[in-house]
Amino acid sequence: MSRIREPQMKHRLLLPLLLAALLAAPVQAHEGHDEAPAAATGQALPRFAASSELFELVGVLDGRQLTLYLDHAASNAPVQGATLELDFGGAKLKPVPKSEGEGQGEFTLQLEREPQPGLIPVTATVLAGNESDLLAGELDLHAHEPAAPAASARWKYIAAGALALLGLGAGLRLGRQRRAAA
Repeated sequence: MSRIREPQMKHRLLLPLLLAALLAAPVQAHEGHDEAPAAATGQALPRFAASSELFELVGVLDGRQLTLYLDHAASNAPVQGATLELDFGGAKLKPVPKSEGEGQGEFTLQLEREPQPGLIPVTATVLAGNESDLLAGELDLHAHEPAAPAASARWKYIAAGALALLGLGAGLRLGRQRRAAA
């Protein structure tokens, strides 16, 4: 009779061991999904957008440096030979176009000081050939907050290993209890 119980016990021990091994094994991706997504390397720079039927303007703030990108709304092509006047939070500013070559439609501006957090109204007057337009937007500037620490893939493996050991320990203990009862 002990021979009948012994194979049954082995099968009952195998189930927790198999479960622990499956939980500890890393998941394999299939073709086309084997690369991890790119991790964010920091906070995105604050930006604003303003558009009309003729033009689209995007501004990116990096400290005191404001970079502006001016495109035609219909084609998204950079606006050639345009001039900009900017009202940035009540201050009248004159952005400077980048070099004539590759920087068409790109302007830069150095602010006197870094803007304070909050909503900053932005109004741009665009003159391009015989076209002119007034664009309005807002820059929503937040105070710098510390970034949350990224979860490491290493912790996933540690947790899976701990879970596997717990399953193994529970299976061994169950086996010993059943042998003692027999």
